[in-house]
Amino acid sequence: MPFRGKLYRALNPVYAREPLSGRGAELYGGRFNPKGVPALYASLSVMTALREANQVGNLQPTTLVSYDAEIERVLDGRDVAELASLGMDASTLAASNWRDEMKTRGIARTQEFARQAIADGYQALLVRSFAVGAKDDDFNLVLWQWADVAPSKLILIDDEHRLSRSP
Repeated sequence: MPFRGKLYRALNPVYAREPLSGRGAELYGGRFNPKGVPALYASLSVMTALREANQVGNLQPTTLVSYDAEIERVLDGRDVAELASLGMDASTLAASNWRDEMKTRGIARTQEFARQAIADGYQALLVRSFAVGAKDDDFNLVLWQWADVAPSKLILIDDEHRLSRSP
């Protein structure tokens, strides 16, 4: 399924000048990307983005950015049949032990699922947010491929060039 619309990310200020890099996820891995695979974890709402970026303890300094997105091949994480075709189910997507799996197995089952989805040509995954306080209608779009042109177009909204100004 295609996605067209606004996306939001709440970034650690360390990465604020590189809001299109995916570097943090690439260095440390995430629920839906193993270490070494860049990914952008974006949300469909501002509040979901804030919840995602501040899951442990108190609200930390955060830089909020938005994007215009036109992504052609999005895996719909709400589609039970599509998940099953890739050996995945909703409870495994939501499992909170993915970090433990990374430590014990070297790769989490959700990361293996992401590798398969990428190999099958998906550019992104639409998935429910599992952050504390998220509701059933809070969604993320995890991007594995993005560029400034189709078919995985992602454009940072920074009309005033705030992120490129010298500190």
